[in-house]
This record gives sequence, C-alpha cells and structure tokens, in this order.
Amino acid sequence: MRFLLALLLFSFVAAPEAHADRLTGVASVIDGDTLEIRGQRIRLHGIDAPESRQVCATAEGQRWRCGQQAALSLAERIGRRQVSCTVRDIDHYGRFIAVCHQDGTDLNSWLVREGWAIAYRRYSRDYIRDENEARSARRNIWSGRFDMPWDWRRAQRGG
Repeated sequence: MRFLLALLLFSFVAAPEAHADRLTGVASVIDGDTLEIRGQRIRLHGIDAPESRQVCATAEGQRWRCGQQAALSLAERIGRRQVSCTVRDIDHYGRFIAVCHQDGTDLNSWLVREGWAIAYRRYSRDYIRDENEARSARRNIWSGRFDMPWDWRRAQRGG
C-alpha cells in the first residue's frame, strides 16, 4: 500500500503540467507536424506536413526542401516559449495526438494556413478552410508542385 501511494505521489510530482488531457511546456520541433514536450512526442491533430526529407518544386521547377523548411518555420514560430497541447488521442506509435496553442494561436491551424501543412481529411475536417486559404494565396507548398505527404511516405516504402 505504501508503495502504491509513493508511486501515485511521484507521478503527480514528476509531471505537474502533464495531465491526462493537456501537455504544457517548452516544445522542441521534431518535424513539421510533430513536437516534443518533456520527452513526450506530440503529433499535431488533423494536419500532415511534408516529411523532413521531402522535396517540393516551385512553379518554375526549382527543387526545395519543403519538409525541412516546414519544420524550421514551426521552430521559428514557437521559439523557446510555452506551448500548451490538448490531447485528443494516442496513435499506434504511442505519440499523443493533440491540438497545440501558443499565445492564443492554434499552431495546427497556423501551419496549414501558412501553407506548411495540409488538412489531413482522413482524420479530421477541422483545417480545410485554412488549407483553402493557403492554396488560394499560393503560400509555401502551394506555390508550386509537391506530393501529398502520405503519397511521399508510401513511395519511400516502395509501394
């Protein structure tokens, strides 16, 4: 009994800002749609960004590292300030699926609106309006040609 009480107390002390439904802290950017807060991987809900090694093309055919740029843009946006993520689910890789905010801005929405990610309709319809705005304005990935991230991943796996 004493062991269980100590374990329960430790879990509250070890992660005071990591509740069942919220993770808060300074985030590290893993890629354009994945963050890490205190060792916890967080996949941004409802969006899919180009993979880190993915290359896009401008309207003129110039190749550029759009996946790397998406991650760098997210890192620049969040800096070293607090991010708060509301957990919606856990995926089959054990990552939290979450909507993350900073200073009142929905970061998932920001990525799609700025043209660094796509509304991932397979899982959500939350960011379709943001995608339409980015596409109409030809922002970032929408300024040229690119493979949808899920198609790019499938091609990398060989099928």
